[in-house]
Amino acid sequence: MVDLALFPLNTVLLPGGLLPLRIFEARYVDMVGRCMRANDVFGVVLVLGGSDTDREVNTASIGTSARIVDFQTLEDGLLGLLCRGERRFRILRRDRLDDGLNCAAVEWLPEVQRIAVAEEFQPLVPLLRAALAQLTTIGRFIEPDYDDASWVGHRLAELLPLDQSQQQRLLEIDDPNTRLGMLAPLIEVRQ
Repeated sequence: MVDLALFPLNTVLLPGGLLPLRIFEARYVDMVGRCMRANDVFGVVLVLGGSDTDREVNTASIGTSARIVDFQTLEDGLLGLLCRGERRFRILRRDRLDDGLNCAAVEWLPEVQRIAVAEEFQPLVPLLRAALAQLTTIGRFIEPDYDDASWVGHRLAELLPLDQSQQQRLLEIDDPNTRLGMLAPLIEVRQ
């Protein structure tokens, strides 16, 4: 069991995914400072009801840890972050600090072993390569692994126009090729 600061958002962060954030609330500025000093992560969880300012924000029970990979002061004076998703976790117990920061005791979900993209899903790989080649601003932070079914599935889930509940369902799937099997029918592959 690990204690983790939570950042409830209206988005799903997938392992290996990039998440730009604009930080302005004191509780999150403090959290970012602690994470950067300790080279630590925080947890991103999908808001299911209410907002992170509510005393009892309703979130998904499974989220992804996020590591800050870049930061800058934005034109409007706010702190801009770029975070990368790392490991999936399950919330066991929630707490809220006096400053309003949501925290949780979490357990890390087993890391998915690296497995090859199943033959039937191989046509998705060149499509993903072409789509990611179009990302010029954050492309340098992407760590491609086109041979790993989990990485390919997570990137496709980010790029497709899926709603948050669909993305959350995909995050919760343990088997990477099952995830690709759910995504493949949504993509038109031209031979």
